[in-house]
Amino acid sequence: MNAKILVVDDKEMMRDSVGATLRRAGYDIVVASSGTDALGLIARDRPDAVVSDLKMPGMTGLELLEQISELDDELPVVLMTAFGTIETAVEAMRFGAFDYITKPFEGDELVITVKRALRHAGLLRENAVLRLGGRAPCESQDGDRPVGVGRLIGESPAIRRVRDQVQAVAASQGTVLITGESGTGKEVVARSIHEMSPRCQEAFLAVNCAALSESLLESELFGHERGAFTGADKLRKGRFELAHNGTLLLDEVSEVGASIQAKLLRVLQERAFERVGSSATIGVDVRVVATSNRDLPTAAEAGEFRQDLFFRLNVLPIHIPALRERLEDVPVLVGHFTAQIAAREGRSVPQFEDAALDLLGGYRWPGNVRELQNICERAVVITASRGESRVRRDLIEPWLLAEPRKARRLDAASNGVHQSNGAGSYIEPKVALAGEKTLADIEREAIVSTLQRFGGHRAKTAKALGIGVRTLGLKLKKWKESQLVPATL
Repeated sequence: MNAKILVVDDKEMMRDSVGATLRRAGYDIVVASSGTDALGLIARDRPDAVVSDLKMPGMTGLELLEQISELDDELPVVLMTAFGTIETAVEAMRFGAFDYITKPFEGDELVITVKRALRHAGLLRENAVLRLGGRAPCESQDGDRPVGVGRLIGESPAIRRVRDQVQAVAASQGTVLITGESGTGKEVVARSIHEMSPRCQEAFLAVNCAALSESLLESELFGHERGAFTGADKLRKGRFELAHNGTLLLDEVSEVGASIQAKLLRVLQERAFERVGSSATIGVDVRVVATSNRDLPTAAEAGEFRQDLFFRLNVLPIHIPALRERLEDVPVLVGHFTAQIAAREGRSVPQFEDAALDLLGGYRWPGNVRELQNICERAVVITASRGESRVRRDLIEPWLLAEPRKARRLDAASNGVHQSNGAGSYIEPKVALAGEKTLADIEREAIVSTLQRFGGHRAKTAKALGIGVRTLGLKLKKWKESQLVPATL
């Protein structure tokens, strides 16, 4: 996307000459014949830099510069002057000019100065985006980090449909509404859309609408003027302004209040807004992606969410399925997260025991993909720890998977079936244990009796008990060394 330069001069010949020079350098040009016209264009068309004459009737270049500084103190202004004195230069810099050039000047001198001004403004904007937790253009293109639909891990029909939808909507400019339960990966989908869109070179910013009060959210979205409220000691640009030409993610948009809903509706309709404490309208070109874990049509019908805003947001809808609806993707996700976490921690990638994978595959995942990622992280970190003697550093066993194991035990208790605790199988009875036997004794007896029932066949025994063959072999070896089981087993 070409940078847009506003040329301000009261003389038509000068506007045409400067404009032609900059167009040949590849810039888009808008022109104004006065400072007043320039201020209107700045608010409406949002140029990337301004080149203005210093001496103009009505509003001078310095007066225009002062007005621009109040409207946008990061918009670079280059002044043209036929009065190339030190005093003029110092005064221009004091008012915030990026630079000045003296008439007559060569076209190359003008182009070089404008390039420097744009580079400086880009760095300021990039720093502001990074401070807000956004990312610099094409940050995710570096290294081996997956981008685009590569972020959407899995091969189930459900996730394939999502990938197809992402590819279909990415190239458009339409507003996207992503729905799904918490933890399903709605922000991942939003980033994928941005990375595959024509805006991928621009900023991606996100704001969590559920985490802020209404007043704070208004300032975060639209910015505020100096003195707009107590503590507003300087002008601050909002997310819409900083995401200009890029993508803005409104995370959990269903949680915003009525007054913010009205302002969001206006931005989506008119692509314009006012900062808090200002009456100056600012035009903006932002692709909006919104997410919600609520049923927005029902909320709109109940009057809890504006119907007109819902219709504006729901132009390109994408629904993310819950993990329990695509359990066949669990092994693929496990492999991805395990490798990712191990690389981050500088450790070798451990393997999941078969019984551990069985546990994960049978779990309902109330926390969805986020819960799976957290469980994988805990398992990798603890498995690689040297501090626990019971842990093998290359193998993730079922006992490390607390929530899935707890859910399996509850199912077993209600159904009266045999289950495994991962450190070795044991029988989960529906009644309290009696006698003097320890849990380890019961575990050993269960394994021995099952092994005898299958004539010593370890693979069948492990499958029946829900543990890995390797785990079974290790336990038998330990018990044989302690003479707790016959050596013939």
